[in-house]
Amino acid sequence: MESQLLSAEHIEQVEAVLGHSFSNLDLLAEALTHSSFNNENRKGKDNERLEFLGDAVIGLVIGQELWRRFPNSSEGQLSRWRSQLVSRKSLADLSLDTGMGQWVFLGKGERRSGGSEKRSILAGVFESVVGALYLDGGLEKAAAFLLKVYKPSLEELSEDDIRYRKELDQKTFLQEITQSRHGTTPLYRVVDMWGLEHEKNFKVEIEIAGVVVATGEGKSKKEAEQRAAQGALEAFGV
Repeated sequence: MESQLLSAEHIEQVEAVLGHSFSNLDLLAEALTHSSFNNENRKGKDNERLEFLGDAVIGLVIGQELWRRFPNSSEGQLSRWRSQLVSRKSLADLSLDTGMGQWVFLGKGERRSGGSEKRSILAGVFESVVGALYLDGGLEKAAAFLLKVYKPSLEELSEDDIRYRKELDQKTFLQEITQSRHGTTPLYRVVDMWGLEHEKNFKVEIEIAGVVVATGEGKSKKEAEQRAAQGALEAFGV
């Protein structure tokens, strides 16, 4: 049984951080077992399936909390925040903050190479632990833990801040929206130029996921691109 990997001290430490006593310790052991450990020991399950589940739970809980906190924010704004909060970087940071790198069972080679501090492993174990917590304690327990560890990050968010960033740089803001919504970045293309050499005007179109969504004009390529980005944001309802 996987739970034989866990010492009483190990269990006590993990459960204190999570705020939950596990009924199924095999689930917890699975959540903390990296594939490198199983590759060397040839037994039990690794945490990759629980990573998949935990990723979905984190997205749901954080999405619902953003929806609750920011009733006046558009879908695009909420998507950007959620993408930022559930990124691999954010998950790795939370994993470090809660000490999960010290909980995970790694193969000897992986541990020698600093696996307990690798961002990919840290993010993965955070997801798998959340997945195990959800299965053992339900959504309420998982949400309580997530909202506790995410509290500082959630409190830093501000609708005023996102309005300011949107006005400051439309192109950057649009790129964040399209990456979270379509998994791609906008393509800017000059489609027309006119005027004297020192007084040129430019027309730029934006293509996103194979579709031209907006155009913009300006006295420089940069100005035309910013105006096209503004049009695209308006088309997305942001």
